[in-house]
Amino acid sequence: MKIAIVKLSALGDIIHAMVALQFIKRKYPDCQIDWIVEEGFKGVLENNPDISQIHTVNIKKAKKNKSLKLLFQAFKKLKKLPKYDVVIDAQGLIKSAIVARIIPSNKTFGFDKNSLRESFAAKFYTDTCHIDYSENIIKRNVFVISRALGFDISHIKILNKKPFLYSNSNNLASLVNDAKPNIAFIPGASFKSKIYPVEKYIKLANELDANIIILWGNTEENLMARNIQSGAANVIISQQLTLDELKACIAQVDLVIGGDTGPAHMAWALNVPSITLFGSTPGYRNTYMTDINQVIESKSKVNPCKIDKNDLSIGDIEVSEITLKAKELLKLV
Repeated sequence: MKIAIVKLSALGDIIHAMVALQFIKRKYPDCQIDWIVEEGFKGVLENNPDISQIHTVNIKKAKKNKSLKLLFQAFKKLKKLPKYDVVIDAQGLIKSAIVARIIPSNKTFGFDKNSLRESFAAKFYTDTCHIDYSENIIKRNVFVISRALGFDISHIKILNKKPFLYSNSNNLASLVNDAKPNIAFIPGASFKSKIYPVEKYIKLANELDANIIILWGNTEENLMARNIQSGAANVIISQQLTLDELKACIAQVDLVIGGDTGPAHMAWALNVPSITLFGSTPGYRNTYMTDINQVIESKSKVNPCKIDKNDLSIGDIEVSEITLKAKELLKLV
């Protein structure tokens, strides 16, 4: 059986769908699984033994440059792919539905119109399934993928998952301290209301007897990292990491603390303890809680269908609450 999964972006969303791979291979060990993704996120999928081929597109670049030429090039590339038994759109957006439909296949599977924020996307599928849009995003991903392939992935199976991010990088030993717990801070996020205040990260670092490693991805996040370091003696700042290096780094730490963002979700994928902080986005929907992967939410009432990016309530989360949770996960209390 030849399967193509469409999940174009973003980092956390791709991770939330990747968990299904190991269960597909368990059910159908001889199947071929290919993945269609935006070029910039290819690194998170690389080295995964359950993926046969990664096919990239540059739809985001075409949109940014307002280039129909780039868009048509991407579509032409997709039309030339080999025919699949089933193409599964795990994203559920109009753009991903179009991508899924263009790829040659016997069946194009996705969410029905009542399961989607962009309901028009359902018109591009030959077969659909229903699950509430407000349901946990990981449950939604495994549901649409498993329904397309005729089997179930249970809650217990997800809880007992194997780590599913793989890296070839081994040059990050200088970041890790063998004498103390190693905690990665992820201060950045895709928008402001997902970001915990720098001054509170400083206080948190000072309350933890640990080696704090700050991971960053752009100039603004690097500035945040340097501001945190200026207020806490136990903080080091990583170099700018590739996605492969990021996977390797998170695999080596004892705890990850950050907002609702891709690198924080990597911890869940790698079975590394984590605390994910939520304000304007729904914790119950955007992560999968386990004994070692915990969330702390502000008191905001969040509508998953309409995120309020002006809701800065993440800043109301008390440092003392995070400190206590961190010590529990590190078994220091």
